[in-house]
Amino acid sequence: MSILVCGSMAYDSIMVFRDYFKNHIMPDQIHKLSVAFYTPEMEKNYGGTAGNIGHNLNLLETDFFIMSTVGKDFDSYSDWLQKRKINTKYIKKLGDQFTAQAFITTDLDDNQITAFHPGAMTQSEVNSISEVNENIEIVLISPDGKEGMIKHAEEAFSKKIPFIFDPGQGLPMFNEQELKDFIEKATYITVNDYEAQLLSRNSHLSLGEIRKKVEALIITKGSSGSTIMTSSDEIHIPAFNVESPVDPTGCGDAYRAGIAYGIVKNWNWEKSGKLASALASLKVNYKGGQNHNPNVDDIQSLAGFKIN
Repeated sequence: MSILVCGSMAYDSIMVFRDYFKNHIMPDQIHKLSVAFYTPEMEKNYGGTAGNIGHNLNLLETDFFIMSTVGKDFDSYSDWLQKRKINTKYIKKLGDQFTAQAFITTDLDDNQITAFHPGAMTQSEVNSISEVNENIEIVLISPDGKEGMIKHAEEAFSKKIPFIFDPGQGLPMFNEQELKDFIEKATYITVNDYEAQLLSRNSHLSLGEIRKKVEALIITKGSSGSTIMTSSDEIHIPAFNVESPVDPTGCGDAYRAGIAYGIVKNWNWEKSGKLASALASLKVNYKGGQNHNPNVDDIQSLAGFKIN
């Protein structure tokens, strides 16, 4: 039995401006803004929700597949995945598109200016779960092209495959009825605390109403841990203490990988949440979403139990 991760694959280019944006942006001239920032430092990381979740599932040594659309510039990312023996059979390359990518410039106050090019991600609906030959136990519907997310949720539901609705930063794309459709069809929903309020507001359903429609509503809260809400119970999962966190990018994806793993292992929510929290805390010590590489023993040592 395998996990299918539907979502984006992206390049993240992070540049550091060794000054403050406020010194170079004049508020009274904002209507004709034209600025350039000299950024001698740059890092290019492999990211995207599906890529990040897949990386963490790979660390857990479990069976999974990534379903995503990528562009003509995907070769270096493909090499990265193949070196880690991550199966790419359901990653579709579109030769007339670029892979999704974010260009993030950060100043000395940690302010950020980001430009995001969705590229091939906008055509994620060209992939179909019906093309998957393997026995899939659970599907993750993570941020991706809008039509693709809707299609893959409908396909999983019609095939009676449980799925996790993980809207993330894609949540504002959907209107009230679309969100209600996701909620009605999903088996599980996972969001952070801000997204939880946005989901409630935009769907016109209270969190109490939403939790009754799914097996679990999972809300992450950063260093405050997470809460797993079922129709009859509410379980608080504490975060592991991290003395000097480096970068929160991809921590939510690491957490979701742990939740999916626990579900396919038929663990209780407390154990699943603890593994998820452990993975997130291991990730936060590294820049980017896929640069942490703990082995199974490291993960087990932190979580406090065997995972295989």
